[in-house]
Amino acid sequence: MKVIRRIYLAIMFVFIYAPIFVMILFSFNEGESRGKLTGLSLRWYKAIPESEYTSALGNTFLLAISSAIISVIIGTYAAIIINKLSSGKKYAVMQIVNIPMLNAEIVTGVSLMMLFTTLSVTLGFGTLLLAHVIFSVPYVVLSVMPRLRGVSKSVYEAALDLGAKPSFAFRKVVIPELIPGIISGFAMAFMLSIDDFIISFFTAGPDFMTLATKIYSAKTGVKIEVNALLTILVLIVTVFMIIYTIFKRKAEKKGVEKK
Repeated sequence: MKVIRRIYLAIMFVFIYAPIFVMILFSFNEGESRGKLTGLSLRWYKAIPESEYTSALGNTFLLAISSAIISVIIGTYAAIIINKLSSGKKYAVMQIVNIPMLNAEIVTGVSLMMLFTTLSVTLGFGTLLLAHVIFSVPYVVLSVMPRLRGVSKSVYEAALDLGAKPSFAFRKVVIPELIPGIISGFAMAFMLSIDDFIISFFTAGPDFMTLATKIYSAKTGVKIEVNALLTILVLIVTVFMIIYTIFKRKAEKKGVEKK
């Protein structure tokens, strides 16, 4: 049984990571072929500064960071408000919060596009940011809610009894307890934004395009320097996930030590 499980895991990892490995390998291809490796070179990495896709990659990270920050702020306060509701109201609100996650992305994308068109809103960075915040907030709420259940009300009340103002007690007592959930929510919102294509496709304008929509809109075929750009994207995301894991473990360790 152990051998079968190991074989199964090996096949699964090959199935998941083989396409990424091939993409990275051909980003160093000396020639222009995507099917034949003619030699190793940094040719396509040197072409990145002049590539038409570079600005789209910058747009992708700008959008991801902006939407993640806004989603964390809105989602954290929403989770705090929801947590104060009675059990019946809390259940009803959480079902509403879950709708954007259960909804098909194409439904969300088309409906948002129709809303913006009806309101005569020009599609661009603003519409993209709003769309990404809308589908990211529920994930932040779900990340923060479990941490809220573990926050002791007596500690907050003790801070108030000692003369602390509610806002000060909230910042110094409640927020630090929520840090692991906030970090998880930020990471989730950031990754969802980078990964999204369907909603971005329907809510993006011609003046602001993410890397995914830029690649899709290429009329003359995707150029091979995209392999190099995507390799850099994979590297950045990997580093981000490593940093996220380290911070999350440290935050959880501090929470355990306090208890």
